[in-house]
Amino acid sequence: MVNKIIHALILVLLAAACTPIKPQFYAADNTLFQYMGRIDFSDSKTPRFWVAGAHVQAKFKGTTCVLNVNDEVKWGTTHNYLEVSIDGAEPRRIKLKVKENVIDLSEGLAEGEHTITIIKATEALQGYIEFVGLTCTKLLAPTALPTRKIEFFGDSITSGMGSELTPIPCDSAEWYDQHTVYYGYAATTARAIDAQYHLTSESGIGLIHNCCNKPYVMPRVYDKLNITDDSLTWNFNRYQPDVVSICLGQNDGIQDSTQFVSEYVAFIKTLRGHYPNAQFVCFSSPMANEKLRNALSKYLRAMVQYHHAQGETKVDYYVFNRSFNNGCGGHPDKEDQRQIAQEVTSFIRTKMNWYD
Repeated sequence: MVNKIIHALILVLLAAACTPIKPQFYAADNTLFQYMGRIDFSDSKTPRFWVAGAHVQAKFKGTTCVLNVNDEVKWGTTHNYLEVSIDGAEPRRIKLKVKENVIDLSEGLAEGEHTITIIKATEALQGYIEFVGLTCTKLLAPTALPTRKIEFFGDSITSGMGSELTPIPCDSAEWYDQHTVYYGYAATTARAIDAQYHLTSESGIGLIHNCCNKPYVMPRVYDKLNITDDSLTWNFNRYQPDVVSICLGQNDGIQDSTQFVSEYVAFIKTLRGHYPNAQFVCFSSPMANEKLRNALSKYLRAMVQYHHAQGETKVDYYVFNRSFNNGCGGHPDKEDQRQIAQEVTSFIRTKMNWYD
């Protein structure tokens, strides 16, 4: 009798072991999700991503991966892009199609553990997205984030506008179809240095002058989650970067040198109030022609000299020695962005002694 009971228990255990584990939905407020970027957690079930580069990553087990994400569908017609990378592979560019999107990413997944990174590839100009959650066999404890941190302030170049020329050619559909954060110089630099990164950038923005009738310059909206509409104040205590990169000036063009330098000095002073220990690195525009590049070189040199004379030594600048204009509308393309990242990476490594 005892042997029969033991035999029955073994059969039950074997059957349980062979039964596939049913995938389950994990909501966005699960603590195993890792978020990076300026994200609005007013509703923890549907955190909102406004700026380009805001992203979430997760480690999971199994052959199922289904993403739930909402799109604002700004003006009823605009759809955001995502860049989704699994296990460090080149990302899939996905244009959202409806308000509530269910995206099956399971194809080709092998058994075992995987890591997924979901990046908002378009800017606040295209509205917000909401991360709703992920369906998988099991959500796992994440790998620790890098300890190094960088924040990139900039314009369309920093956002990766006009850099991804396939599969949609320039000027053939929407102006934002060629956005790519993943291949932009900021994210590429962060991967090379093994750092977390935030982007605070938007097409058309400048330090004292914008292009395209844009209403707000960077010193007005630097502290916002939604920099397009100058709304939703960011809590700087949530992210303290080791390095603050500023790449502005293309949309300003050549300006009165005294005004430009004075506003730059004031902007860094304001940022210093939020980031007391950061190293500031200020770049000329990678798109600039020779005339603008020479002007920005003079502005940046004067600005840094002023800071150093005041005892503020953790401010430096770098001038690109050529223009990168092979993308849409004279922006850098992916290869240009890679080369820009090489220069930015080298400069930051040297300033921070980040060689390991």
